Parts: sequence; C-alpha cells; structure tokens
Amino acid sequence: MSEEVILRFDNVTFEYLEKKPVLDEASFSLRRGAKFTLMGQNGAGKSTLFNLIRGELKPKSGRVSITNNATIGTAKQAVAREDFDLTIEQYFAKAFEVVPPNLLSRVSKAMEAVNFDVPVDRKVGDLSGGQQARLLLAFALLQNPDILLLDEPTNNLDQAGIDHLIQFLIMYDKTVIVISHDADFLNCFTEGVLYLDVYTHKIENYVGDYFSVVEEIEKRIERERMKNAQLEKQIQDRKEKVNFFAHKGGKMRKLAKKLKDETEELEENMVDVRREDKTIRPFEIPSQEIVGEIVRIDTVKVIVNHAAVEKTVGKTLRKRSRLLVSGPNGMGKSTLLRNLVSPEHKGAVILDGVRVGYYSQDFATLDFQQTVFDSLKSAMSDGYDVQDMRSIAAGFLITGELMGHPVTALSEGQKGLLSFARLVLMKPGLLILDEPTNHINFRHIPVIAEAINNFEGAIILVSHMSDFVKAIRVDDELDLAKL
Repeated sequence: MSEEVILRFDNVTFEYLEKKPVLDEASFSLRRGAKFTLMGQNGAGKSTLFNLIRGELKPKSGRVSITNNATIGTAKQAVAREDFDLTIEQYFAKAFEVVPPNLLSRVSKAMEAVNFDVPVDRKVGDLSGGQQARLLLAFALLQNPDILLLDEPTNNLDQAGIDHLIQFLIMYDKTVIVISHDADFLNCFTEGVLYLDVYTHKIENYVGDYFSVVEEIEKRIERERMKNAQLEKQIQDRKEKVNFFAHKGGKMRKLAKKLKDETEELEENMVDVRREDKTIRPFEIPSQEIVGEIVRIDTVKVIVNHAAVEKTVGKTLRKRSRLLVSGPNGMGKSTLLRNLVSPEHKGAVILDGVRVGYYSQDFATLDFQQTVFDSLKSAMSDGYDVQDMRSIAAGFLITGELMGHPVTALSEGQKGLLSFARLVLMKPGLLILDEPTNHINFRHIPVIAEAINNFEGAIILVSHMSDFVKAIRVDDELDLAKL
C-alpha cells in the first residue's frame, strides 16, 4: 500500500502571463509516505507548485492528480498580519468550515506534536517568532493531512525546536514536501529532491539523501559545462573554416555549405546549462556619526512559565559594539528588540538623535500597501537621491520592474532584501536585527555577514542560524536563559 502514488503531475503547464511559463509540461509522481525536498532557483515557482497541489491554481494544460481525494495541510512561511489579533484557539478554528465540538482536544494533540505549550487564549501577535513557527506547523497538522506541505519550517526555530521537528518528521508516516534552505535539516529526513528549474520550467526527480542529490546535481552541471565548452570550440573552428572556404570557388564553396550545416547542428546540441541564482552585490551600511554611549540596557523582561519577570542586565553599547541576544524560543528575545525600537523603550536608554535601523523577523517595519519605490524612498536619508536609491535597490536584486509593485506582492525573500536596502538608505547609528537570515537565499548570507561586520555603529542581534552567528564578530552576549 505504501508504494501507491498519492500525487502526480502529468505534463503540467502553467503561466501567470502569456509566454512567461512557470511550468512547461512538467511531470513527476510521489508515492504515499514519501518525504521530498522541493528545490529551485529564486523565482522558479516553488510556492506556485504548492498552490497547484492545493488546487488554488489550475494548470493551463496537463493534469494534477491527487489519489482518492487525499487531504492536504500546509505550514506557511509566516502568520498573516490580519490574524495577529486572534487568540490561538480562534486561529485554529479557521482550519474548519464547521468548527468541531472537540476542537480543543484536537488542538492539544497538534500542539503537543510540535512541542508548543502556550495557553490557547494568548493572542497570536504576542507569540515569539519560534512560537509562531510552531503554531503554523500545528495548524497544518490539525486536520491530519495525507500530504503535508512545509514552506521554510525552520525559520525562527531554535535548535531544540529544529531537533523536535526532525524527530517528528522521521516518525510521521504521511507524505511530506519541504521547501527549505537548511541543508542539515533536510538531510536528516528527506529521501529525494524535486528540482524545479527556472530556465527549462521542468521538474526533475532525484532519489537519495539531500547531500547526495545536491552533489549529483552539481556534477551534472559540471558535465553540461564541459560538453558546452567542447562544442563551443568545435563551433568556432567550423565557423573559421566556413569563412575561409566561402570565398573560394567551386567545391570549396560546397564544403563551406556543408560545414555551415554541421555548425548549426552543433549549436542545436548545446545544452541549456542551469545557471545559479544571482547573488546580491557586496554592500555597505553607512553609519551615523555618534560619540559616546549609543544604548544602555538596564533591565529586560524574561518570560518564565508564561509570565513576564523583570531582570537586571546592565549592558552598554558604543560604536562597533556587537551584542548577541540568545535563549530558547518564547523567552522574550523579540519582545526585547521590539521594546528597544518603541518610543518608550522601557528599561533602556538610547542616545537622543540616534537613528535605529530595525530588521523585524515579521517585516513589521514595512508598510505592505506602499509600492516598493515609496518604501525605499521613505527610508532615504540625506545625501542620497532617487538615482542612488535605484542603484542600491538593484544591488539587492530589486529591479525596476518591481518598483511599482506593492510590498505585499513581494516574496518573503524579496521583503528581506528590501529591508536590507532600506537599512543602507537609512544610515543608522544602531542596528537591531531580529533573525535577519530568515527567508534569505543562502547565497546572500556571506555578503550580509560581511556588511554587518563592517558596520561602524552598534548592533544588537538575534539569530538561530549558528553558521551566521559564527561569521559575525560578536563581543558580548545576553543569554536570557541565564538571567
């Protein structure tokens, strides 16, 4: 029974705009109980594929088949802002057209499965990023789906949360498809990769653990490059001979025609080598000129047994100071950062006139209804003009065609890059970074780490990505669990 195909794409073609395909006669199948990673370059259409599986989008041609009307649950990347005022119980009730009488019992089981222990009368907007990540996963599990779709499920999770999620997925006997940039996480439980190529619009199906498949894909790319290099040499050689013989008479002209036909055949045999995603340009976050103490944190509120307890800290930051705020999910890290950027910033003193550049994990600093152009312009400090703004945005892959789009239309990754572009334009004296690698393509992260290390102002950082933290020059740590 486990070998039964539960999901099949048969020659599926889909496009948002005429002649701009996302999928072109793409085919694959997954058996019941399979656990696969969905890979692809930026903009390849991974989220679109999830929407096709859910039936929210319909293919232009071809067929998406779900065996025996199998149920589908999705853990999305982020909680929608309009849901922040709901209680946890009200949020879970949204999973059903008719709320079942045993809702709280089902909620309790789903929360237990993802190690999520919070009173159900708590507001969703009051949860930490890690707690919201668990909420999203529990919401997907609530209906016991046959196919579970996970979109960046490790964002905001601490290591304990990631370990629990891995253990859960290994034991989970249903079909799972995961989009994630966390290679170590994926290698623990996935048994294959669906590779969606942004250039060919096809889906390739690879079987094997994540690291082995990635290595196989890289070897194939190298073989394609070598084949093309050989063909290019032959083509150039033929073209030179065609040019030489074409000016001769009689049989030489016939030979030139034959060589020209052979050249065209060689050009047709050139392989479409998949190209890697573009990486953002190296950038600098200019800092405001400041002398003396930039910020002093006297007290913080730590969450213990779901209650806030005030603790004495005594941390002072000047230029080039780097403070890492650490601790398990739900202890109050994001709450501390939000407090620092609020007008009151209780328990802390920030030097008058300091511009605070805040990267929020839920992009709370962005006005989703603004156009991208206006969002950038609103962050622009003295010394920049619109031409500078456009150039800086282009370095973050925010091209001219995106400028007129509303921020809400951007992908989560694009919102992250927009947030960094705004920090550059702002010239802050204090950077407050709350999970700045969430949703960001792994190729951009070394560039971002270098820019943060070169920043001349003060930095307060929260991040659960250990490799990123290791790349940052941190000179002090505030561990909320040890207060």
